[in-house]
Amino acid sequence: MANRKIHNCLDGCSVESTLQLISGKWKSVLLYHLIFEGAYRYSELQRFVPGITKRMLSLQLKDLEADGLICRTVLQEKPIVVSYSVTDYGRTLAPVIESMYHWGNAFNAHQLSSQ
Repeated sequence: MANRKIHNCLDGCSVESTLQLISGKWKSVLLYHLIFEGAYRYSELQRFVPGITKRMLSLQLKDLEADGLICRTVLQEKPIVVSYSVTDYGRTLAPVIESMYHWGNAFNAHQLSSQ
């Protein structure tokens, strides 16, 4: 697991700890696909997130893997295929990611209705 700061202070620090793991433009999107849709190859993940560069996708996947939220599996085929899937530990974020999904839908609807 990556060396992350453990917040030990007043209420709200647990939120900071969670955000530290899933913050960034792409991590929560990648987690959403892996948690709710299953394992994907690198190229498939890149298609789901069209604005992400190859370098950024690699960095985000490495961070998620280092934090124990996803695992990388190399299949010994020709050509070599790399697959990413969520770990049991990463799956514990499902309620958080699902809540973000629903809140985002409500926010988008609110924004559209106020135009």
